[in-house]
Amino acid sequence: MFSKNHLMKKLFTLAIINICFGCYLQAQRDSTENSKPQFKLSVNYNSNLHYYGRTDSLRSSGFFPLAELWFKNFYVNAAPVFVNNVSASFDYAGTVATAGYLLISDDKKWFNNFYIVKPFYEKNSQLVQSNLKLQGAFSVTNLNKLINMTGGADVKLSDKVDFGITAGIDHIFRKQFADNSVLVVDPSAFLFAGTQQFAHSYSKRNNPLILPGTGQTVSEDVKSFNILSYEFSMPVIFGKDKFQLLLTPAYVIPQNLISVQGRPELSEMGKEMFYATIGAKIIL
Repeated sequence: MFSKNHLMKKLFTLAIINICFGCYLQAQRDSTENSKPQFKLSVNYNSNLHYYGRTDSLRSSGFFPLAELWFKNFYVNAAPVFVNNVSASFDYAGTVATAGYLLISDDKKWFNNFYIVKPFYEKNSQLVQSNLKLQGAFSVTNLNKLINMTGGADVKLSDKVDFGITAGIDHIFRKQFADNSVLVVDPSAFLFAGTQQFAHSYSKRNNPLILPGTGQTVSEDVKSFNILSYEFSMPVIFGKDKFQLLLTPAYVIPQNLISVQGRPELSEMGKEMFYATIGAKIIL
């Protein structure tokens, strides 16, 4: 079920992490500066692409530049994606676009993030993500001195509908230096849960001769609402003037992998793993 093409699913998660952490930084900026439109460009590399710990057999990595445009609390962005593995070298796979709105409380202790993600793929794409036509989501975060708490939910549309939830905690450490550079470290722990109807869509498309009994088993599994993974990460951002360096080491523990007896091609691949995302951003 999860061939090398399934790696693209992780790009949704990477984009949202980038957005959500950017939301915190945006909330800390002066209100006058927030009122001015901002254009941001970044380049990012992920060492081991996955989706909730589900992986391909080729241990693919990915490179994706990201362009962001902020109008105070409204933002749009787009990230073309390039994939590297033993059989592909810097291959263009598609583009993921996002539009969202960030609502910040007056005391800057609460922020609500509403966003829509739309993927665009090459014609005749065999990527699992190409089954998804649209994703809508929201998250609510409370910032405080002890521990920050985040909760969220999403809906994914393919030929079926998937529902998901996210819950997490983190604590932000911020150090400003004499030269006005800033170091932000954010150790985090998140839980992801949801259904996996998109997996059945992929199975049906790539395995048209699925046996009735096997197909029924997969169908029942993907309709169940289960914990998909636990993830621990430590985003690190160093900023100086309009330039930022970003590093996010992370460890993911997949849960409830779908397994079909005697049909390994219909079973999910996944294991606990360490990976890292590295990036550099400039605000124009």
